[in-house]
Amino acid sequence: MERLPGPLREVAEHLAKLPGLGPKSALRAALALLKFPREQAEGVGRSILTLRERLCLCGTCASLAESDPCPICADATRNREQLCVVSEWDSLLALEEMGLYRGLYLVLGGLLSPLDGVGPQALEFDLLRRRLESGQVRELILALGSTLDAENTASHIKNIATQGHPGISVSRLAQGIPMGAEVKFMDRETLRQSLMHRQAV
Repeated sequence: MERLPGPLREVAEHLAKLPGLGPKSALRAALALLKFPREQAEGVGRSILTLRERLCLCGTCASLAESDPCPICADATRNREQLCVVSEWDSLLALEEMGLYRGLYLVLGGLLSPLDGVGPQALEFDLLRRRLESGQVRELILALGSTLDAENTASHIKNIATQGHPGISVSRLAQGIPMGAEVKFMDRETLRQSLMHRQAV
C-alpha cells in the first residue's frame, strides 16, 4: 500500500482493520468510496460519526442501544425472572427476530478464550453478578453456541450462578441433530451433545 496516494492509503488502512477485510478488500472498498458522489461520501462519513455519538451500551444488559436502559430492558411486559446470556449483540438480534422469547438479556461481549487473551476480566461477568444479586432472576438461559470457547464460558457462568444463588436454575439452548439430518452424517461432538441433551418423548 506504500505506493498508493496518501489519502487513499489512509482510508484503505483504516478499512483493513475491520473484521473480514484484508488489504485487498479494503483497497477495493476505498476505491468504491472514491467513486461515490461527494454528497454520498459525506453521508457515509456523517453516519459513522453519528454511530459513535448516538449509540451506547445499555447499563443493564450491555446491549447496543440509543438509550440507557435499552428498549428491551425498559419494557415492563418482559419476564424479569428469565435472563438469556448471549456472547454478542447479533445473537440477541437473532433471538429477538423469532419473537418467541419474552425475558431479558445480558450481552457478555465475547467468549472466554485463553489462547486469544480473552479472560474473565474482559467480559461482562461483573454485570452478570449484579443481575443475579438483584434477586429477580430465576432462570439463567445460556445461548452461547457449542464451540470449545462457548463450553468454557458456559461452565464459568454456571459456577458464578451456583455460588450464592441456589434458587436460580441454569439451562441452555437445545443442541444436537438438526431437523432433516441423519445420525450417520453427524460429527462426534454433535452426537455427544444430542445424547447429553436428549428429551423425553
